[in-house]
Amino acid sequence: MDMNAFALRPGAEGDRDAIAALWHASASLPGVGPALMPTQREMLERVDLELAGGWDVTVAAVGGRLIGFIALKPKEAVLDQLFVHPGSLGFGVGRALLAHAIRTMPCGFTLFTRSANGKAMRFYEREGLVRIGEGGHPKTGDPITHYAWKVR
Repeated sequence: MDMNAFALRPGAEGDRDAIAALWHASASLPGVGPALMPTQREMLERVDLELAGGWDVTVAAVGGRLIGFIALKPKEAVLDQLFVHPGSLGFGVGRALLAHAIRTMPCGFTLFTRSANGKAMRFYEREGLVRIGEGGHPKTGDPITHYAWKVR
C-alpha cells in the first residue's frame, strides 16, 4: 500500500459496523486484546455506547474500506483507542492516526495499552510517547502500561 493510498476523515454514522469489525479483527491478534475476546456484536454495542458518550472518531480509509480508526476523548485528554486492520499494519496508518491525536490534543494526552502488546508499546515509544506507569485494566485487571504525550 502506498502511503498516499489512504485518507483520514471524520468517522460517520455509517462507519459503526466497519469500526466494530476492524476493532474486533485487530484486538483478536495475539497479545493485543483480552484473553476472552468480546464478540463482534458486543464490540458494536461498545462502539454505540462510546459514540453516545462523546468519542471523537477519525478513520483511515482506502476508498470506502476502513483500515484504521482512532477514538479520542479530547475533554479528558485521552487517546482511548487506536487500531489498524491487521492487513494494513506497517504502512504508516497508525503513525498518521497518532499524528491526528497530537494535532487534536496539542497540550498532551494519555493512553494505555496491554503490557503484553509489545508491538504497540514499541510503536508508542518510537513515536515519542513516554511510559508513565503500570497498572491493571479497569475491566479485566490485565496488566497495562500507561503512556503520555506532552508538548515539550
